[in-house]
Amino acid sequence: MKINLIILLLLTLILNSCVGVSSTGIFGTGVSVATDPRSIGTQIDDSIMQKSLSARIIVIDKKYLLSIKSKVLDGRIFLKGKVDNPEEKLKLTKLAWETQGVRSVRNDIKIREEFNFKQSAKDILITSQLKTALILNKNIKSSNYQIDTFKKKIYIYGIAFTSDEKNLVIKEAKQILDVEDVIASILLVENLRIQKD
Repeated sequence: MKINLIILLLLTLILNSCVGVSSTGIFGTGVSVATDPRSIGTQIDDSIMQKSLSARIIVIDKKYLLSIKSKVLDGRIFLKGKVDNPEEKLKLTKLAWETQGVRSVRNDIKIREEFNFKQSAKDILITSQLKTALILNKNIKSSNYQIDTFKKKIYIYGIAFTSDEKNLVIKEAKQILDVEDVIASILLVENLRIQKD
């Protein structure tokens, strides 16, 4: 018990020292602080929640460091990755719900299957094509979105300034060749608890 507590404290200290100009985390490049429509307080709360959750996940098992990704937006937790069995998925969902300040949890964790190089390459290509399309579309603030693809299903997490922008992002995703489904967890600025003034 003492060792787990020490590990948790060390991880929290390490993660807290990694704050920079933009909010980056284990999901990769995050929403730019300058363009993020959330208030600074909400951004800080979300960052604290995400780091706390990440540290608690790693304490359960170090293998989750690479296999599970989490994102917190406006108190909403999004989980993605792969686990070996359904019990692990339930355990991680419960852990997310126990995070202080959580408003909702979306669990997109999949049960691990055999690695398929061809499928993984296709998923990377789909992600790259959508990221490029969002960057080239002048009506979309591409830095406000995180994109992941798993088995030709695109998962989009982010914040849209308008419902038109949200619809444009989903439309761009559906136009990518070979995409089977688009799972969009896009919040609208008007639905955020606290926005920038």
